[in-house]
Amino acid sequence: MARSITMSCVAGALCLCWLAQAQAADNSAEQAVYHDSIFSGGRWGVAVGGFAGFQPAYEGADEYRFVGFPLVLPKFYGESYDAPPRSRITYRGIDDIRLTALTLGGLDIGPLAGYSFGREENLAARLQGLGDVDGGMTAGGFAAYHFDPFFVDIAYNAQITGDSDTGHTWRFGLGMDHNLSERLSMSTYLNSSYASKDYMDAYFSVSPAQSANSGLGIYDAGAGFKDIGLDIGFDYRLTERVTMTTKAGYSRLLGDAADSPVTESRNQFFGGLGLTYTFGQTD
Repeated sequence: MARSITMSCVAGALCLCWLAQAQAADNSAEQAVYHDSIFSGGRWGVAVGGFAGFQPAYEGADEYRFVGFPLVLPKFYGESYDAPPRSRITYRGIDDIRLTALTLGGLDIGPLAGYSFGREENLAARLQGLGDVDGGMTAGGFAAYHFDPFFVDIAYNAQITGDSDTGHTWRFGLGMDHNLSERLSMSTYLNSSYASKDYMDAYFSVSPAQSANSGLGIYDAGAGFKDIGLDIGFDYRLTERVTMTTKAGYSRLLGDAADSPVTESRNQFFGGLGLTYTFGQTD
């Protein structure tokens, strides 16, 4: 099953590449298709600031905790003085920050990185006796195809430090980016994540030893789609260099993740506010 999902993901990425090439061929008769790479030189800037908000105490919790972290977001504007059609940096969460390395027409391809906080058993009474899941750096890659103002994307993400057996996830998304005014932009993002067996074991299974220590029933969670969610965000440009960002979202756990004895609530909410100052090139 996991192999078939992986093959489907690869096929989806190939389809995105084919669509971009097809669009480039259609547009070539009318105008040049925008394409460039972060490796081809150009103008740079960097946005520095912070983000603070709330999220579930752990995946499946019915209690929430405050989170805050710094933001350092490079900005790349291409070789020409024309602004690129889309931002080079896409923020999908602290564990999923994407950098577009190559743009070809409507297709964006690049790496992603971030940080997973893991899970400590002292975060909630339900976790007592389950032990900690160590956090660590995450890494992966993504492909997105844009047909303005909409886009579809696919991303692979895995933890590469800390616990090495936390598996990986594939995220599939459909979204829309829209400029409401010269200063205000809005984004919406409908997404669903497929988690590997190792990921589900780390966060939703209960082993016999964990059951004896915690009192929860033994539970073997399998690989599969673990959630579906909707994120909404607004960026408001206070000045040429200062931008305020607000984000809010809802997700609902599915399948074995929803049925796990570790899960207190299938409904998960998050939200937050960020502020950045851009050094160097601004647009």
